[in-house]
Amino acid sequence: MKKLAIITTHPIQYYAPVFKLLAKKTQLKVFYTWGEQSMVKYDKGFAKQIEWDIPLLDGYDYQFLVNASKDPGTHHFNGIINPGLQSTVKYFEPDAILIYGWAWKSHLKALRFFKGKIPIYFRGDSTLLDKQKNFKGLLRKLFLKWIYSHVDKAFYVGSANKNYYSQFGLKEKQLFFTPHAIDNSRFGKTDRQETIKIREKLSIGTDGILILFAGKLEPKKAPDLLLKALKQLANPKLQLLFVGNGELEKELKLMADNLTNVHFMDFQNQSKMPAIYQACDLFCLPSKGPNETWGLAVNEAMAAGKAVLVSTKVGCAVDLVKPGINGEVFRSNDLDELMQKLGELTDSKEKLTKMGIQSQQIIQNWSFEKQVKAIVDTIYSDAK
Repeated sequence: MKKLAIITTHPIQYYAPVFKLLAKKTQLKVFYTWGEQSMVKYDKGFAKQIEWDIPLLDGYDYQFLVNASKDPGTHHFNGIINPGLQSTVKYFEPDAILIYGWAWKSHLKALRFFKGKIPIYFRGDSTLLDKQKNFKGLLRKLFLKWIYSHVDKAFYVGSANKNYYSQFGLKEKQLFFTPHAIDNSRFGKTDRQETIKIREKLSIGTDGILILFAGKLEPKKAPDLLLKALKQLANPKLQLLFVGNGELEKELKLMADNLTNVHFMDFQNQSKMPAIYQACDLFCLPSKGPNETWGLAVNEAMAAGKAVLVSTKVGCAVDLVKPGINGEVFRSNDLDELMQKLGELTDSKEKLTKMGIQSQQIIQNWSFEKQVKAIVDTIYSDAK
């Protein structure tokens, strides 16, 4: 079995299952650069302490590295500084190294140090959706071309991510599709009693149409735009549920002004989310950016069998949302078009149900298994 070293910042609920599967196909070791303190951390986006309630370290070998940063975390370049990273990875003697993200001091040093010594694979989910057409944008392009000159092959998560890598110098033969994925089976399991309980608690009848926003209540995700659209539509059948916390929470609650069809739930852990998705009729991610990436909540909603409505700034829009089939896409920050699409989608619960069935079928092709197969096939084909 080939030895694969993975360098990533901290355990993440979307990556742990991938590592577990990779460990069955390779001799895997994951090096966590943020350090052990990353397991229980204050999430600035959710504005609260987060501790995931699903196992993130089961089924694979890993090591938390010492992080010497004075302000540890992923929020800035100097938040990840590991004096022993290169020597620790070298001691493992990997046949290949897969690095998740370059925007931290240690990760960039690893790219530069191992280039030309061991095959370097890279994974991220950046896009060109916020592309700047000015001098600053030109400088960024030159810088990113230099960054990606240290990468042998990149695993792209979808079409927008592939375009991003191509823009910054990686050739077609260096790019391999590894679909962004979530645990489709877990989100697809229906707990009917729990979903009924959620709707009853929110006083939503069988005729009511529940629109869900789940994520950080922050400007780039534009939850306020969704609330404005709902208020202006003034359709008594429409209900809106915000699940999450963040800097816009107080503002949104003031905007809701005690409306009986607008509801709020604090951040809910992973084990609770499938039932919440199951309870809704339509999922909406109205992001305006900048720096919005894929939007894995869309995968989760689709796996739960729900219609989806997303903006053009959401990275997965071009791949996962088929207009008129499983949902719609609207121009980012365009209130009128958001209202139009919301009105069209919610004029029939039967239509939403049919779209949800299509969502569930589409998302089956975006799985952990396909992601892992692509990574393993690439590593072993390079070894021939």
